[in-house]
This record gives sequence, C-alpha cells and structure tokens, in this order.
Amino acid sequence: MKVFIENEAGSDQKNIFNEETLEYKKSYTVSARYPFPYGFILDTTSGDGDNLDCFVLTDKPLKMGDIIDVDVLGMFEEIEDGQEDHKILAVPKGDTYHISADLESLFKEFSVRVFAHLPGKRKEVGRFLGVDDANTLIERSKS
Repeated sequence: MKVFIENEAGSDQKNIFNEETLEYKKSYTVSARYPFPYGFILDTTSGDGDNLDCFVLTDKPLKMGDIIDVDVLGMFEEIEDGQEDHKILAVPKGDTYHISADLESLFKEFSVRVFAHLPGKRKEVGRFLGVDDANTLIERSKS
C-alpha cells in the first residue's frame, strides 16, 4: 500500500494537494505540529470524500511529496464536523512500532489542537483499533 506524504513531522504547515494529480495547491499554518509524517493512502476515498488519511510512524525524515510503501498497524476513529475522518496508522514497509497508551494520548491531543485556530471546527477522537479493523476500512475505501 502506498502513502503520499503531505505534511512532514514537526511541521505546523498543512499542505494541500490535488489528491488525483498529486499537484501542490497551497499551505497554511495550523495550531499544532504534526507528530509524524502525515498524508493519504493513494486510490482511496474516506467518509469525508477525501483520500483516507494516514500517519506514518517513523523517525525517518519523510518529505512532502514522498510516496512510501507502508505496513498497516491500526487506526483511530475520528469525526470531523460530523463526517467520518478516521486515521490509519502505518510504518514504512518492514519496520515495526508499538502503539502505546502514550502514543494514543499524543494523537488525541494533536487531533483536538490541530485546527484550534478555526472557530467552530469540531473534532472527536474515538477508539484506537487494530490492524484488522484498519484493513477493513482500507478495503471499504478503495476507489
């Protein structure tokens, strides 16, 4: 499975790309720094109409525009402005990573804070689920 990296770890810039052509459109500053490289799974459609979002759990310096092969670890449920916007958690192909309670807290805090600068933005984080649930969501989201 391939993930297109939109946002680099440690950045407070939200980059927007055309998800079909992968052409850069614009960037804007958000209220929290991305804890890990973040992008989307190619050839998928999520509940919000965009590609399925994915965090790549790695210390490797992935850059905006990189396309990387990943292995799925799990997911967390997220509802943004009333629409399903779940996040897949993955690692670069062949790597491993342990999803701990501290990591879950990090993602919950990030999700609540990232768009704090937008009045009226509503985000709710639900359960953290394993690889089987994540793979089911990915299969359901394939274009």
